[in-house]
Amino acid sequence: MEFRELSDFEWELIRPLLPPKPRGGRPRADDRRVLNGILYVLTTGCRWMDMPAEYGSYKTAWRRLRLWQELGVWEEMLRALTSSRRADMVTVDSTD
Repeated sequence: MEFRELSDFEWELIRPLLPPKPRGGRPRADDRRVLNGILYVLTTGCRWMDMPAEYGSYKTAWRRLRLWQELGVWEEMLRALTSSRRADMVTVDSTD
């Protein structure tokens, strides 16, 4: 399967569902960039360590994947994408 980054339309649906950025401390890595990195690993099946550097740190991507899973963000993303006017553009692959 070929990897495709999030479109602007998909990003605008997803962005409001992500946890807010913390007010203080070190700036958080760009959510869209990290999300594309997560999707790259999950789509291609590569090891986290082999995620292209253009998506930032693989450690950040892995931690964000886990955090968003714990917070139920992935379910909300899927719900938003499948209920949008362009639901025909959403593909879910349940194969292992």
